[in-house]
Amino acid sequence: MNASIDNTQTQDEQTSRSTFLREIGKTVFLILIIVVPVRMFIISPFVVSGESMSPTFESGDYLIVDKLSYRFVTPQRGDVIVFRYPGNPSVFFIKRIIGLPKETVAIKDGTVTISQSTNIPNTQTLSEPYIMYPKNDTMTVTLGNQDYFVMGDNRYASSDSRVWGTLNRGYIDGKIAVRLLPVAHIGWFPGETSY
Repeated sequence: MNASIDNTQTQDEQTSRSTFLREIGKTVFLILIIVVPVRMFIISPFVVSGESMSPTFESGDYLIVDKLSYRFVTPQRGDVIVFRYPGNPSVFFIKRIIGLPKETVAIKDGTVTISQSTNIPNTQTLSEPYIMYPKNDTMTVTLGNQDYFVMGDNRYASSDSRVWGTLNRGYIDGKIAVRLLPVAHIGWFPGETSY
């Protein structure tokens, strides 16, 4: 009689174990078909490291990157983006788009002027109220068909297009859609500005 009880308990344990493993398998499968594609193609988390975007973003800010929008619209001046650093594509940076393809970006004593590459002269001096730490750089760059000029809001502490050159469109991962942390600064499209 004891052998019969032991067999029943063993079968119940095996059934429970089998059910548990099947449920784990379903969960892993759902994660693979839902979470992974969402993370790869729609949104992804990003944690700010460093002071290059201060005071707009501080080290430790937890952000959500919108990876989908740029499949349908082109990046715009003023967008805060996350991209793969051209010098080491395994590293991600956060910067603001300043210059768009085919434009000429001129910086004189820290003031940024944008010229259109058309027959009709059209020049715009950027108003950048988010800059608390300016730097008196002077340079001029004409952008290619797929190139962007990006800079950090903290011009003194930013390694950006002034240092390593223009950013090709292929390196852009997405734009900042949400700030989740710190809680006091939660918001949609933080740091976004228009010129």
